[in-house]
Amino acid sequence: MELLCCEVDTIRRAYLDKNLLTDRVLHTMLKAEETSCPSMTYFKCVQREILPYMRKIVATWMLEVCEEQKCEEEVFPLAMNYLDRFLSVEPLRKSRLQLLGATCMFLASKMKETVPLTAEKLCIYTDNSIRPEELLLMELLILNKLKWDMASVTPHGFIEHFLNKMSLNEDTKQIIRKHAQTFVALCATDVKFISNPPSMVAAGSVVAAVQGLNLGNTDSVLSSQHLTVFLSQVIKCDPDCLRACQEQIESLLESSLRQAQQPHSLSTDTKTVVDEADLSCTPTDVRDVNI
Repeated sequence: MELLCCEVDTIRRAYLDKNLLTDRVLHTMLKAEETSCPSMTYFKCVQREILPYMRKIVATWMLEVCEEQKCEEEVFPLAMNYLDRFLSVEPLRKSRLQLLGATCMFLASKMKETVPLTAEKLCIYTDNSIRPEELLLMELLILNKLKWDMASVTPHGFIEHFLNKMSLNEDTKQIIRKHAQTFVALCATDVKFISNPPSMVAAGSVVAAVQGLNLGNTDSVLSSQHLTVFLSQVIKCDPDCLRACQEQIESLLESSLRQAQQPHSLSTDTKTVVDEADLSCTPTDVRDVNI
C-alpha cells in the first residue's frame, strides 16, 4: 500500500482579537509612535557618507528580499524603521550600509515572522559580501544603539484600526488593506516619509487606496474629503496635513509606475550614481529594481 503525504506547511495564525482594536489601544499606539519616529536630519547632522539615494537603493533591495521570501507585510516597514533609527544616532560608513539593511531585516523577521530569516540566507542575498559573524555582531550593535526598543509602531497596526471603524463588508476591507499595505511599503523606500508619523502614513495610504479603487463614487462616506476629515479626527492631526500626505503618496505611486513602464535598463544618471557609490555595499541587481 502506498502512502501519500499531503501535509502543507501552512502558517498557523491566531483568531483576530477585537480587544486589540479598541480606542484605548489606538490611543496607546498614538503615544508610542512619538518615540519610534526617526529624525530626517540624520543625513546632515549624523551621517558623513550616507546619502538619500543610497538609502533608496538599499531599501529597494530590502523590499525585493522581503517579497521573494514572502515575509509578513510588517517586516519591511519595521526593518526600515530600525535602519532609520540607527542612522539617526550612529555614523556609518557607506560600505556597511547593506550589512545594516540585512541585519535590520534579520531583527524585524524575528519580531514578526513565525520562521524568521536566517543569517546565512541573508548573506547569500548580499552575494556573500558579508559573513554571518558580521551580521550577528551588527545585530548586537543595533540592539545596543536602539536600547532594545524593538517593538516599534508601524503603519500596519493603524490600518487595522481604521478599517475596523469603517462600515464595509470584509471583501472590500481586504482589497483596501492590500492596496494600503502596498502604499506603506512604497512610502518606506522614500526619504520624504521618514518624518511622517506611522499613523499619518497609514491614514494617507487608506485614503489613497479608497480613492484609487473609486469607492468614493458609490459611497459618499468614502469620499476623499469625508474620509480625510474622519481619519484626521481619529489620529488627532490637521486634515490639511493628512491631505498633503495622501497627495505625496499618490505622487510617489505615479512616479513609480512611470519608472516601471520605462525600458528595463540603466540610465546614464543611474550608472553614474552607482559608480560613485561603493559597489561592495550594494548588490549589482538592486539598481534595476522598480516597485
